[in-house]
Amino acid sequence: MSAQYAWSERFPARHPVTKGSDHPAVSPLGDLYPPATEAGVRKLEERLGVELPPSYRQFLLFANGWGSDDDCCLLHIEEVGWLRDVDPSIAESWSEPKPENSWSVPDELYFVYGLEQDSIHYRGEYVPDTLLAGYWDDGVALLNPHVRTSEGEWEAWYLAPWLPGANRYRSFWDLAMDELRMRYAR
Repeated sequence: MSAQYAWSERFPARHPVTKGSDHPAVSPLGDLYPPATEAGVRKLEERLGVELPPSYRQFLLFANGWGSDDDCCLLHIEEVGWLRDVDPSIAESWSEPKPENSWSVPDELYFVYGLEQDSIHYRGEYVPDTLLAGYWDDGVALLNPHVRTSEGEWEAWYLAPWLPGANRYRSFWDLAMDELRMRYAR
């Protein structure tokens, strides 16, 4: 059984749909779209050929997307896909080995998370196989199926041109909570 992620505790109560809008506004966090259906999530998993990580799957069942502008946008299930297919230019530019990089980063450098992590220690060879979940600021939110926890969570990445690599998290939940902390400190 997978852990329950308290998405509803992290977001304010949904407000009624406003006239002319297809989704309820959730202030101050931006627009939170109505939940995806279980059938819709299963269809996404079938299209991708994988079972989604629990925290991301539960998020989609809570909200089928988040944000309506370039500042923070988690994609609707119809838009989610493998980075190599959805945005091949990003996949190519971030997966090409650069002279200063040595594929692959050793585990003792790679599996460091939190403040001790150095973003340069990411594995570029994983980039094309990541799942594009959203666009934040001028970067992308990715889920990496190559690194999974025993609970089925996938490593999550924030990849941006101003970073020398990727900020990596143990799960989509951790990535989202970090984003919420940075943007909406209580």
